[in-house]
Amino acid sequence: MVACRISEIAEVSVHFLPVSNYDLQHPFLVDNPWVITQNHGGHALKAFVARRGQITVIRSDFMSTGPLTWQEGKTQVAGVGLHMIQGGSGDSVLVLHGEMGQTVPLRYAESLAQDFTVHMPAHPGFGVTKRLDWIMTVRDLASWYLRVIDELELGRVNLLGFSLGGWLAAEMACQSPQTFRKMALVAPTGIKPPTGEILDMFLITAREYFEENFVDFDSTPEYSTAYPAEPTPEQVELWECSREEAARLTWRPYMYHAALPHLLGRLKDLPTLLVWGEQDGVIPVSAGEAYRQAIQGARLEIMPDCGHHPEMEKTDEFVRLVRECFA
Repeated sequence: MVACRISEIAEVSVHFLPVSNYDLQHPFLVDNPWVITQNHGGHALKAFVARRGQITVIRSDFMSTGPLTWQEGKTQVAGVGLHMIQGGSGDSVLVLHGEMGQTVPLRYAESLAQDFTVHMPAHPGFGVTKRLDWIMTVRDLASWYLRVIDELELGRVNLLGFSLGGWLAAEMACQSPQTFRKMALVAPTGIKPPTGEILDMFLITAREYFEENFVDFDSTPEYSTAYPAEPTPEQVELWECSREEAARLTWRPYMYHAALPHLLGRLKDLPTLLVWGEQDGVIPVSAGEAYRQAIQGARLEIMPDCGHHPEMEKTDEFVRLVRECFA
């Protein structure tokens, strides 16, 4: 028996019990308020919050990617069961994933979790968290996330957004700059590049899109972790759901908001870091310059020999930049 914490729910005792097909009517689940069962692969733990008379409240997974243990589960917030991965300790960092959905925690996240509490939600409609039909634009999604921050009582957080998640972060900051301590945007969409074009992800397959994101995906160790060559059916479904929801939110105009450069003028007091790969084949570096000009005092860091994913292609340098920004 060990003790652990499931999200912000309660301090619990953990009992190991094989429960086939997560049978929530199992007598042990009914009679004991907190139960955890081990999955078949042995890499995660399934946790059930089971109260007397109310069997299914929360399910949470505990993943270990090394010395750090990540908590994964759903929390009912802002009208939906929000899927969240959390780990670390320190000031909060809210990490917003890109257009292809949530990945497992990668090495950059493990490094940041040594100094910060890292919160990694899955956006509604992107394969894990249920879609909210009223969210029709990235700006709608930004408003919803501000409610999430309020209801979870995260306080003032650091904001880290990747690609579409970077656009989302920028929209959130425009609406409520006082909510955030500092912000780091990694090759965000959201602004129409002055030169060049945003790669149209809907003209190619998911696999082709992944490969276009990297200068050399074969030499990027975590590429196969994030985008395995032989994905599970669940992973394929997540990618396709993410593509569908990205299309719904960003189709016209494609991947940008014409008003955003003007709205970003509100962020003159929000320290902002912009990170771009010099060889980014998805979002031209000219969009980074446009962001830098729109956000007073923003710092633009361009990484050589790097594509759309500095967090995977240049992990150590990327972590150093983000850690310095959020310090």
